[in-house]
Amino acid sequence: MSTDTARGVPPSVAAADEPVAELDDLRVWFPGPGGAAVRAVDGVSLRIRRGETLGLVGESGSGKSTTGLALLRLVDPTGGTVRVGGEDVTRWSRRRLRALRRRVAMVFQDPQASLDPRRTIGASVAEPLVVHGLVDSGEARRRRVAELLEMVGLRADLAGRHPHELSGGQRQRVGIARALAGEPDLIVLDEPIASLDLSVQAQIMNLLRGLQRDLGLTYLFIAHDLAAVEHMSDRIAVMYLGRIVETGTPAQLYRQPAHPYTAALLSAVPVADPKVERHRRRITLRGDIPSPIDPPSGCRFRTRCPQARPDCAETDPALIEVAAGHRNVTGEQAAAGPESAAGHAAACLYAGEAVRAMRADGH
Repeated sequence: MSTDTARGVPPSVAAADEPVAELDDLRVWFPGPGGAAVRAVDGVSLRIRRGETLGLVGESGSGKSTTGLALLRLVDPTGGTVRVGGEDVTRWSRRRLRALRRRVAMVFQDPQASLDPRRTIGASVAEPLVVHGLVDSGEARRRRVAELLEMVGLRADLAGRHPHELSGGQRQRVGIARALAGEPDLIVLDEPIASLDLSVQAQIMNLLRGLQRDLGLTYLFIAHDLAAVEHMSDRIAVMYLGRIVETGTPAQLYRQPAHPYTAALLSAVPVADPKVERHRRRITLRGDIPSPIDPPSGCRFRTRCPQARPDCAETDPALIEVAAGHRNVTGEQAAAGPESAAGHAAACLYAGEAVRAMRADGH
C-alpha cells in the first residue's frame, strides 16, 4: 500500500500531485538593533501537494512558525513569492486577503490564547462562517457549529460555554473546528500539540489524521517533536537558522539522514528499548544556534558541526539530491530543484559523508 493510500488520500488526488501552496525563495526579515535585519526566514522554497501532510521541523528560533505565518500573510514577506492555488498572493491587499484566509486556515500552539475569553465557543467557531458569508441565517449557523463541534469530538451543547470552562485538549479541538469552518484548502498546524499532555497529544494527532482521511485535507504540520512529525507527515522539511537544510520522506530522513543537523536532532530522540538506548551514540552539538542578525558565512550550520571543513565557510550549499548518503545530482535535476527525482535533498557540501564521520567518531 502506498503512503498516500495508507494515510487516506484518495488515489486520484494523490496522483494529481497538485500543489496547494508554494513558497519560492521566501524571505521574512524584521528590523533589528542598529538598523540590522533579523533574518527569521531567509530563502525558503517549499511545495505543499494536495492531500498530503508536510512536516516542518527544527529548533526554536529556526523560523518554522514565521514561515507558516507568512504563508497566511499574517506577516509580510520581505522577498520571494507565496502562491496559493496557483495565485501569487505575496502582494495582495488587506481586502483581498480575506479570501486567502478562507483558503488557508491556522491552528495555533496555545489554544487558550487563540480563543477570545469573552466569547462563547459557538461564537468563536461561527466567526469564519459570518466573515465569509457561508450561512444565511442564525439557525443555519447554529446547526453548522454543532456539526463542526461533533466532527472534532465535542458535544454540541458546549457551544454555550466559554474557553475557561474547557480543558486544554477541548480548547484545541475548538481551534480545529474553527479552522474547518471555512472549508479551507490548507491548514497550517503551528505546534498544535506542544502545550498538551502526552495522552491528549495522541488523541489530537489521531483526530487530525481522521479528518484528513475523511475530508481530504492538506496540512503544514509545524513542530519540534520529531516523533510527532514522523507520525503525521508524508514528507518532512528540516529547518535551521531560516533555511531548509534537508527534505525527504520520514523513511529517508529517519533511517538515513544526510545532513549533520538532521542526524543530531534524531540522535536526541530517546528510544523506548533500554538496551538500545544505553548503547546508542549521541551526536552532541557545540554552542548555541547563531544569531539570525549575523548568520555565519558559507554553511550556516558549520559553527556547530563537528565535521566542518575550511570550505564550509566559503560555500553556501544549496539543496541537492542525495542517494544512499552520497551526492547524486545531474545538472538537469539541480535546475529542477530539490522536489525532483526521489525528493531526498540536503544542503551540505558533504551530504551523508559528514553524518557517517560523526557517528564513527562517536559524537
